[in-house]
Amino acid sequence: MSLNNNGGGDNMSAPPAKRIRIPTQNFAPDPETAEEQRMLEQALANSRKDTVRDVEILSNIPFGPTFYPTKEEFSGDPLIYLEKIRSVAEKYGICKIVPPEGWNPPFAVDIDCPKKFQTKDQSIHRLQEGISFGDGTEYTVREYQKMATAWSKKWKRRYSASDTPSAPTEDNNVEKKETEIGAFGEDGVPSTTVSSSAVTSTEPSITSSSSVLNNEPPITSSSAVQSSELPKTDSATGIQKESIIMSPENLERDYWDIVETQSHEVDVDYGNDIDTSEVGSGFPVSQRGRSVNSPNFQKSDQDDLPEPEFGTEEYYRETFWNLNNIPNSKNSVLRHLKVGINGINVPWLYFGCLFSTFCWHNEDNYMYSINYHHRGAPKQWYGVPGTKQDADGVERVFKNYLSMKMRDVPDLLHHITTSFSPRILNQEGVRVCKLLQHSGEFIVTFPRAFHGGFSLGPNCGEAVNFALHDWIPHAVDANERYRTFARPSVFSHDRLVYTMAHWAKELRTKEICSALAQELRRLKNEELLLRAKLIKAGVRDVSNDVTLPPNRLDRLDEESADYDDKRLCHSCKHICFFSAVCCECSESKVSCLRHSHYMCRCSIKRKYLLIWTKEKEMNDTIAKVERRGEELANSNVVSLVNDELLEKYATEDKCHHKTYDVSVDPICALEKEVPQLVSSATSSIASARSSSASPELKQHPVQATSLGNDTVTSQQSTSAEPLVENVVKVDESV
Repeated sequence: MSLNNNGGGDNMSAPPAKRIRIPTQNFAPDPETAEEQRMLEQALANSRKDTVRDVEILSNIPFGPTFYPTKEEFSGDPLIYLEKIRSVAEKYGICKIVPPEGWNPPFAVDIDCPKKFQTKDQSIHRLQEGISFGDGTEYTVREYQKMATAWSKKWKRRYSASDTPSAPTEDNNVEKKETEIGAFGEDGVPSTTVSSSAVTSTEPSITSSSSVLNNEPPITSSSAVQSSELPKTDSATGIQKESIIMSPENLERDYWDIVETQSHEVDVDYGNDIDTSEVGSGFPVSQRGRSVNSPNFQKSDQDDLPEPEFGTEEYYRETFWNLNNIPNSKNSVLRHLKVGINGINVPWLYFGCLFSTFCWHNEDNYMYSINYHHRGAPKQWYGVPGTKQDADGVERVFKNYLSMKMRDVPDLLHHITTSFSPRILNQEGVRVCKLLQHSGEFIVTFPRAFHGGFSLGPNCGEAVNFALHDWIPHAVDANERYRTFARPSVFSHDRLVYTMAHWAKELRTKEICSALAQELRRLKNEELLLRAKLIKAGVRDVSNDVTLPPNRLDRLDEESADYDDKRLCHSCKHICFFSAVCCECSESKVSCLRHSHYMCRCSIKRKYLLIWTKEKEMNDTIAKVERRGEELANSNVVSLVNDELLEKYATEDKCHHKTYDVSVDPICALEKEVPQLVSSATSSIASARSSSASPELKQHPVQATSLGNDTVTSQQSTSAEPLVENVVKVDESV
């Protein structure tokens, strides 16, 4: 022990006062902090997964099935054909259908329409953030093509530059130079002397600072995939060199490098969901009343006419492969909709440019969709099967990577503004396939199947929904999901199910009858159970005192739709088709039987029950469907699928994905002084003025052949050729 001597006497100074230790406080995180901690842990886990981007996963994603119907198969109802391939195609979520040789529909869009359409401004480098799209520039059809073509040419110039060897450098330390630049020349363009190891690098992409400053699109190291054509010889040096083409595979890698690594800031304008009443459908309008836009829509005197011959002008107007007509096929559930709903039974038009994106989503009410590619550069599609396991897997990825966003926006998936690489979905155990769609080809998506993709250049497509009778179980799931998010449905699920039962004679298989009867019983059991509970609790049944208009079951027309809009549940937005709870405190507010306690704070004695459908009517409807099922006891669907051919076509698609040189040409002449394409007089708003047909730039080089024949491919020509010759030779899809 030391002493402190103050210089006098023997007195010791008193020890200094001790500091009091502050006791440790127990920390109990509040719920919000605990949730944020969980999100932080999830973000760290996600970052560990993405430490190394294995870009080779993209090239290893399997191709979905492609089908080549014969002329005989294509002359019939497309929904009958789809039933015969569904058993295999739905396992992928999407499939491609290539029309037979001779398919050459007129392009009915009014390209001279002076009206401008609104676009969406998409920030491609921010697609993983779940942010909403802002409004882009407004364009006419020609103005959009001019913009989209210029953008594609700008990107392609970077590929063309790679045909010229990089300028010599004064740096003698070649090894050091290669280490710093990697697969790039000094200007950010891939070097013609790229080693194989550099091409397959899985490291994040590098961009040259000069290319960023000059706002030039970068060509990433991962996109330096060489074409399979013969080596070219440099005229000055006599040295052979490889050509790098703007192939779908290279553009795919460029795209996901931008999305995942933000290697470059790219904003594009996407002309999506364009009302076909503005610029017209790409298909001519039916004169037999097969389209909602037809003046004689679904007139009975047109049903018995023979089908027109394949390839004739009348055929393209009346075939159900025409997207204006397919929702109203005799085998489509949506034929009962007598009111036009944009995007559902009235097609939407799409004008795309390089990298314009249709983000991950599934269709409204989990319906089928069919997409047709009219003209232009291909589209890259991705699909996920519509099984509960795979669909839940996609949602799980969204929740893991966008936890904070989905806490604020629980229905983010319905906004269709987010894209994650199929590489990430694959890592999370979600099955993904891809397809490349050229002009003249169809893409079909199946119920609940998530799908997404992007355009590889200027193009024009069209899409619409339809529903086979096997869609019923998916419709139930969609209806329950919408009630969870309080999202209004585009039409009443309950009404459509009962309308299907009303037309029970149209049901074609015992399995369909069984599924429909099961759903009818479920609806009846829930309805009667909740009615009894509410009445027992004190809600008054006034059905004997109030006369309500009966539900119309033969169709869903404008009057029925307006009436349904007045009986949306205040809480879950479900259409109260069978019955509803009301209260004396409001003349307009109603509630479904599940959520009457959320409607208001009034006493239960002030609430009353309105009933449109009695128990006897429900029982009679179920019995009607069951009788139809007994009549179809021996019915079955014969499959057309040939597994060997599907595997062969997938191999050809994969090769084509690597070697096809994507066009940057517009879908129409850019200047009005140039001879213009013909706008069909049968289009709903086509110009009445006459014009002569003009040459159109050749698009896809793959020849469409019937099922069982080989697909013939050839290098695309950039010279102008007649459109008729092009379409006859082409496989195309939207």
